Amino acid sequence: MIRLLDFLLALFGLIVTFPFLVVIYIIGLFDTGSPIFTQERVGRNKKTFTLVKFRTMKVDTESVASHLASTASITPLGGFLRKTKLDELPQLWNVLKGEMSLVGPRPGLFNQEELTLERDKRNVFNVRPGITGLSQVNEIDMSTPELLAKTDKEMIDSMSVSHYFKYIFMTVAGKGSGDRVK
Repeated sequence: MIRLLDFLLALFGLIVTFPFLVVIYIIGLFDTGSPIFTQERVGRNKKTFTLVKFRTMKVDTESVASHLASTASITPLGGFLRKTKLDELPQLWNVLKGEMSLVGPRPGLFNQEELTLERDKRNVFNVRPGITGLSQVNEIDMSTPELLAKTDKEMIDSMSVSHYFKYIFMTVAGKGSGDRVK
């Protein structure tokens, strides 16, 4: 049921937001020259997939978790995209392809070994990673791997269609702060 919802909502979302995606892409060309950001992430069953987002940091920024990046690397457009969470819209393509869900644990990087270990202990990798979820709406980020993994597991164990829509609504309504850069 959730996969069908993911597919239909992602398809609808891409169609409805297409004009905004094009505008952001064009503005991004002037901001960084490379408006699309791709990165290898840990997916379901710990398989690699390529996450797609709008670029919010300078092109030469080191590939680390957001909480480890410098605020000096965020571009003017990037600050706006992060604050409004519009940088996440291209991930609807990952959802459409079945690599992600709208709701699930945020996919980590392969170099986040502590987070991977904590999630592995709790079988968090048994589900698709998501664009948003319980951790995101409660502002729990990857700087606290054990708490994040525990919260991910709590979300997985209590997932229902109503919780699915609740987390999406909370995210759209502005709950949570997105990817924080300290």
